[in-house]
Amino acid sequence: MKSLAELQAIRDKARTQLNLREENPDATRIMVGMATCGIAAGARPVLNALVEESAKRNLSNVTISQTGCIGMCQYEPIVEVLVPGKEKVTYVKVTAEKAVRIINDHIVNGQVVTEFTVGSVAK
Repeated sequence: MKSLAELQAIRDKARTQLNLREENPDATRIMVGMATCGIAAGARPVLNALVEESAKRNLSNVTISQTGCIGMCQYEPIVEVLVPGKEKVTYVKVTAEKAVRIINDHIVNGQVVTEFTVGSVAK
């Protein structure tokens, strides 16, 4: 640390990331499967990418959390998006790059990225 301002910037960034993980019943919920199968398949970088992209875009009405096993281990890493009043969307075989696109297309612009969903992979 070279200055107090630098320390405050680090604190503010950490607070933003923590706020993204707090529960808000009216917020869009993004859940990442973080059981052993998800972690082994690369869910940690996916979670980090979702948090970083949401913070970068200052998305205040989004809650990002981790959950245990979602039950479809062959499709890990799995990300579920729950927008209030809409049907749950399950994204499968998610990478950090796909996570950024999910934030940009689905969360920001309201367009489900259908080629990443469980329905498109199961066909």
